[in-house]
Amino acid sequence: MSLTLLKDTARTYFRGIGQVMFQESAWTGLLFLAGIFWGSYECHMPQVAWGAVVGAAASVLGGYMMGEKPSDGAAGLWGFNGVLVGCAFPTFLANTWLMWMCLVFCSLFSTWVRRAFNNVMAPWKVNSLTFPFVFTTWVFLLAAGILQGLDPSGLSKPVMEESFSYTLDTGFGHLVVYWLKGIAQVFLVDSWVTGVFFIVALAVCSRWAAFWAMAASAISLALAILFKADPSDISAGLFGFSPVLTGIAFGCTFFKPAWKSALWTVAAVIATFFIQAAMDVMFKNWGIPTLTGPFCVATWLFLLPLYRLDNKRISAKTAWRDYQESMGDDQTQGNDN
Repeated sequence: MSLTLLKDTARTYFRGIGQVMFQESAWTGLLFLAGIFWGSYECHMPQVAWGAVVGAAASVLGGYMMGEKPSDGAAGLWGFNGVLVGCAFPTFLANTWLMWMCLVFCSLFSTWVRRAFNNVMAPWKVNSLTFPFVFTTWVFLLAAGILQGLDPSGLSKPVMEESFSYTLDTGFGHLVVYWLKGIAQVFLVDSWVTGVFFIVALAVCSRWAAFWAMAASAISLALAILFKADPSDISAGLFGFSPVLTGIAFGCTFFKPAWKSALWTVAAVIATFFIQAAMDVMFKNWGIPTLTGPFCVATWLFLLPLYRLDNKRISAKTAWRDYQESMGDDQTQGNDN
């Protein structure tokens, strides 16, 4: 393998990890991975970190196998679903060789699913976001309920608690921890230090992305406390990760930062919080997590009205949005996570 090919492959790999939060930067992806390793080992779950490594590699391989457009690979669009699959499987399923086989297959499969969903959604100028990861992971987690070879040891019982004791430490230090965990949980990592890693990683590529990640996590945390959500979910940052993705998406990825787009972004973040709560209730009965499903639903709901709306009413579009609206029925490209 030539040095140039090796560098290109490494760039494709790490940009794939960075694209989980819309960042086309290998350095951001490398810092994300460093944060995942720190938090996973801190939480005594090193298999999550290695799952991220394997999942990202498998989905990039899937891009090569499918003959996907090289420009997509260069932008990191082959890897972001796979790395999330790699984090999710060791989190919710027991660490067995069968789980690892399914992880590799599901990461590869997410590349196929991404192409399929993007083809369906292209006429409406939206794309699948992280839904290929969500859909494929839901399939395997639900299947684990009747497949004894897949032990869903990390899943909750499929029952809805009627009530819970509301005891939450709201001291400043604890609030900072909850806030940072909301950012870390994008990769299913329960560590405030990982949250710091992620903020730095975002700032390396985009200060606006770092700002909106922090702002969205703070907004969702404030709403969770105001509406008295489950304290254990608040303390683990579980109300933050989908709003964080929504904040980055609308705050600086789909539209240029401006006061109009800021208002639109805050509205989308608030909507994501309530969609998250509603989906938590629905999916609790099935015993599986919502993953980044609330982010996908909220983003689609806020993008689809713009299909026939003058976007200048919100703010200037980024190059990503201009490209999306000019592509017609072609395959989605660009920052499409």
